[in-house]
Amino acid sequence: MILETSYDVIVVGAGPAGSTAALYAAEKGASVLLLDKKREIGSPIQCAGFLPDASEVQALLPDARLPDTLKNYPHSCVLQRIDTQRLITPNCSIKEFAVRGTVLDRRRYDQFLAEQAARAGAELMIKTRVTKIEGTTVETSGSFGKQRIKAKAIIGADGPNSLVAKSKGLALRPESRVTSVALEYQVRNVDIDTSALEMYFGKDFVPGGYAWIFPEGRDRANVGIGIRSGMAEKGISAKEYLHRFMRDHPLAEPKLKNGIIMNVIAGIIPVNGAPEKTANENTLIVGDAAGHIFATNGGGIPPAMIAGKIAGETAAEFAAGKSRLEEYDRRWRAQFGSALETSVQARQLMDGIMKSDTLMNAAFKLISPEQMKVMQCGKLPGPVRLGLQALNRGKK
Repeated sequence: MILETSYDVIVVGAGPAGSTAALYAAEKGASVLLLDKKREIGSPIQCAGFLPDASEVQALLPDARLPDTLKNYPHSCVLQRIDTQRLITPNCSIKEFAVRGTVLDRRRYDQFLAEQAARAGAELMIKTRVTKIEGTTVETSGSFGKQRIKAKAIIGADGPNSLVAKSKGLALRPESRVTSVALEYQVRNVDIDTSALEMYFGKDFVPGGYAWIFPEGRDRANVGIGIRSGMAEKGISAKEYLHRFMRDHPLAEPKLKNGIIMNVIAGIIPVNGAPEKTANENTLIVGDAAGHIFATNGGGIPPAMIAGKIAGETAAEFAAGKSRLEEYDRRWRAQFGSALETSVQARQLMDGIMKSDTLMNAAFKLISPEQMKVMQCGKLPGPVRLGLQALNRGKK
């Protein structure tokens, strides 16, 4: 494979954010190189893969301009259609609301997105790790040997521990980083409601987070937990919490007792929002690298792809001399920045409440299913905010 020595745009990371950025930069006429360290795009799987229907995303983020690949994708990428989201409180009461969406085959979906970028003109280079960034020169090593490649603009879509962000002074300060540890299994031979996402709460099973059962077919599910390690019992690992949930939870155990674990997925989820700056004179960051995750539920695919579209378009304009890269920061915040900030505020309000199952039960009692739905995408209705603040003030 013979590479150009320079490109208008180099994108580091071919997940949903990076591939979307590469696609839109290429469509605007920029020469684009898309790099990914994996030997196979989409593998290993990075998350449970629930994607709300585009109409749901647009209703909750009315100012966002959705990429086409968030609206239209092959049926082969769909594992299961969803019409209900169900939340189970610590005392096992249930609240649910209608939500349209799909549980994705993330491997196939990520490959679809990368292929779309390549078809638009981006060059794709896999099993290639970025080892160093100096100015706008990217050094790589991997299957295609060592390379030094120049760019006019660099897009960092390389995850929560982004080398691009660290190299360019765009990463959150360590003292500001708040993360959840996620551990999930792909499980077969389970007895589940195939049309519903289920989220379970309670400090004995999932301190500072929630457990989930996401259907992947008739008797298949993604079963996982996202917990805040600072809220966990001393000496208890994420794996022990997940096994405790599968073995002992009164509502989940009957569904999962005969489960066969086929795959293990682990990672971290940044839940403290975006850094103050996500762009400088020659670099921008997107997706997990930029904290583009709704802290209320850990959902990251829609904001990552919305920001990816903005990143690609802005980088192409910059390469053509039509825009400054810093415009990216203003643009994505205008489309969904307030929702992202509000989701962090909601998470902060819930942090204290999650330390007590009694408070958690009370919180769920005061929030209606309709309010729960809008909170998933960064809304915090006034009565809910006041109620959560009162519970925090009243806790011992």
